[in-house]
Formats: sequence, structure tokens, C-alpha cells
Amino acid sequence: MNHAVSTVHSGCGNEPGLISVDQALQMIRDHTDHLQTETLPLGQALNRFIAKDIYAEIQLPMFSQSAVDGYAICASGEIKAGDAFELIGEIRAGQRVEIELSEGQALRIFTGAKIPAHTTTVARQEIVQVNGESMSLTESLRQDADIRKAGEEIAIGQCLAVTGQQLSVGAIAGLSMAGIQEVSVYRYPKIAVVITGDEVAETMEDLNSGKIFDANAPLIQAWFQSRNQQVDILHVADTEQAVSELFTQLKEPYDLILTTGGVSVGDYDFVRPVALKLGFEQIFWKVKQKPGKPMFFAKSERADQSPCYLLGLPGNPAAVYVGMQIYTATLLNALQGQQQQPNWFSAVLTHDLKMDSRERFLRMSASFDQSILKVKSLSRQQSHMLSNLMEANCLVRIPANQSIQTGQILQGLLI
Repeated sequence: MNHAVSTVHSGCGNEPGLISVDQALQMIRDHTDHLQTETLPLGQALNRFIAKDIYAEIQLPMFSQSAVDGYAICASGEIKAGDAFELIGEIRAGQRVEIELSEGQALRIFTGAKIPAHTTTVARQEIVQVNGESMSLTESLRQDADIRKAGEEIAIGQCLAVTGQQLSVGAIAGLSMAGIQEVSVYRYPKIAVVITGDEVAETMEDLNSGKIFDANAPLIQAWFQSRNQQVDILHVADTEQAVSELFTQLKEPYDLILTTGGVSVGDYDFVRPVALKLGFEQIFWKVKQKPGKPMFFAKSERADQSPCYLLGLPGNPAAVYVGMQIYTATLLNALQGQQQQPNWFSAVLTHDLKMDSRERFLRMSASFDQSILKVKSLSRQQSHMLSNLMEANCLVRIPANQSIQTGQILQGLLI
């Protein structure tokens, strides 16, 4: 698809053709294909998305076992305080002992040990008195007390985890207990992060020449590290040739090119025009939001006919932060077979907010007040500022063209 590249500077947020936040998110999901799958050892699959349902090949517990340290008892009738039993041995967890109890007999047993044949109940050690080769009860007992029945938790063939489920710490523990040693998951995308601009300072001396320290590369790298993903970070000068040469090198080996800066309509904004010249198809450009309006999403077909995606974020660090939390996260999920919306929460705003023609994402502090989740805006919200992220724990969506009143319920995203 060919697109004319406009150099007309339009009014901020008011030009026609801007799409909404929800439209942009839906377009990402609609135009993103999931990646291929791979098989990983379970211990290396934390936070990955399952690509194939997982079924139990064993039952849990694998055998009936004691739930406590105590005594396995064989008694067919009512078991009362004062009843005595003959002690015939002991069995520990992991010990293979083929012992059968007869009526009136008991066996010392420990938590997790296999229940001997003909056991009718287990008496925890706190209610037992031992005298030589016999023991007696200090309390009455019901049948089947403190016995973990074979298969009571998981049956053979039971579905343990479904396609699309994310592997949490708990899920890995549960699958490991069920004997699962490897899993089929969606492959992580290979990502190149391109920081555009000639203004990045590398030393303190560079600051004297009008340059600034780079927050975007550390921000993006830390964000991916928090998701257990590795990325390659590159810097490129603000020239059409440099951007073109780099994109040409990156589009074949990488699944996603994530850029910061160079997506607006300035004289040195080359990301979009270069991408279009190289054959990328524009999915959308510009979202009616603040910060982060000039966002660009495109895809290109590689030599093997698989897609390479390009997500162009604005250069201001607050816009980059918003873009990572909302759009990059949605894109990465889609690449791994996930089509869900961001996990928005609802909370009560504690103050008024002025109206704006664009939907806004404000950095706020969320906390519970008498069991009600409330949010409060922080100062220094401009798109070039990040210092309030020291305090912020959420991004809150502020609807466009509305005067927001104290007590209004808003959507937010925990960060």
C-alpha cells in the first residue's frame, strides 16, 4: 500500500483522521500474527504463554498418603478415645515398605508416606500415647481422617493448563509437581530497539553542547528486562540515509523494530517516510491521545513471507513510557497468541481535572481508602518529564472532551 507523506504541520490533536486509543489497540490485535512455537524446559518458561494444552500423565497424589506425622490405624468400627492398638513398625516419606495392617494394628507414619494396605484412618501424633509396643488414643477419630486419597487433586488425563495461559511461578510449581518437564510455548519475538536523534549525550561534556542524557534506552531496556526479554538497542542519526540503511539491515532478522522519535512531521522525522519507502504497510499513524499522539504502526513481509512489525513511538520519554505500557505490551501479547485488552482497573478520582480534546494518560498514585480504590494525579505531567514516576504506580485514562469531577470513576493500568 502506498501512502503520501505529508509535510503539513497541523494543529495539535485537532486534525482529522486521528484514531482513538481503543481503535489503535484493536488494530494492533487485528493485524498481528502470533509467532511460531518452541519447546522449553519448564524451569525456563516463566511468564511465557502456553501454545498447547497440557494434560496430566499421572494422578496426584500418586498414591494414598498420610497428611500428618502420626499413626496409621486399622479399625473397622467406631474409633473412640482410649482404644489401644498394637504397634508393628514405621514408614517414612519416600520409603517403600510393603506392610499390611490387620484389625487392631497401627504403624508409625510420617507426612507424605504411603498409606499401608487396610489403613482405615490416621491418628495425628498429638492425640496418641505410646507405651512400648502399643499405643492408645486420647481423642475419638473418624474414618479416613488425615489421609490424602490417590488422585484426589489431579486425575490422569485431566487438563492442567490451557493454550494461552501465562506461566506464573505458581503454575510452574503445579506443573512440576504433576511431572511436567517441558512445555510448548509461543516464541519470544526478536526485537531491535532504535533510538533516533543526534541530541543524546554520552558524557557530561556533551551537555555543554546542548545535548541531553538518554532516558529512553534505559527505560525500554529495563521494561523488557522486567518481562524476562532481551532486546538489541541501537542508536541512529537523524538522516534519511542512516535510518534507511538501518531499517534495511533490521527488517529480515528481527520480528519487531521498536523506535523512539522521528515519527512526527518535523524536518528530521524520517521513521515513517523511510519505512513506507522500504515497503512497510501503514496500519495506523497518530492516535488521539496525550502524550504520544504521533504513534506509527506498520508491517512488512520478509523474504520468507513472515511479517516484520514496526512500532514507532514518539521521542518524549513520558510518551515512550505510555507507549510501552499500553501499546508495546499489547503488541507483544498478540505476537504470543494473546488478544486480550490491557488489564484496566476502575478507581475513584479524588479531585477535579480540566477538559482536553484528547484522551490523556496521567501518571497517578492509587491507594485504598476504606476499601475503595482511589487515584490522585501527580504534578509534572509534561511529556518530557519522568520524575513523578518515582511516586506513580498507575496510568489513568482521562476521557476526551469532558470536565472530570471529583468522585468520577476512571479506568487505569497498574505500573
